[in-house]
Amino acid sequence: MSFKTGLIKMAIKCTPNSMVIWVANIILKDIAELKDFSFDLEPRAAYVQVQLVGESETIDVWMEDFAIVNNDGAYHLIVQKAKSNRIWLSNILSRITGKAWKIPEIPQLAPHLELIAELFKPENPEQEEQEEQEEQEEQEKSAPET
Repeated sequence: MSFKTGLIKMAIKCTPNSMVIWVANIILKDIAELKDFSFDLEPRAAYVQVQLVGESETIDVWMEDFAIVNNDGAYHLIVQKAKSNRIWLSNILSRITGKAWKIPEIPQLAPHLELIAELFKPENPEQEEQEEQEEQEEQEKSAPET
């Protein structure tokens, strides 16, 4: 782990949840209100509770075991577990979990992707193997048949 990554991890751990909620609510004004939030880098767990404007009930989302992997210069996001207190959202999350999702190349983000990938590198080698296998399957599908 680089010095930069260690420093960022420490900053994330030291940032109070109340500050994250306050900033998020400024951004989400007139759309939703972030009611609760927790994020832990070590077990790779995140929890968000949001109340949409005009709705009486909150939406809860739990995510676990997520990572960003680099495969030949292309970065992918993998989320192993995700669920919600809303059935429709849990159904959507079930369709994206366990798959490698390519992160689009955004010029403003490009210089920072390597650091972000180091920060969120897989905790277990199974995630990297799964991403590599999916990448290989994707290449086989896109290869022209002879």
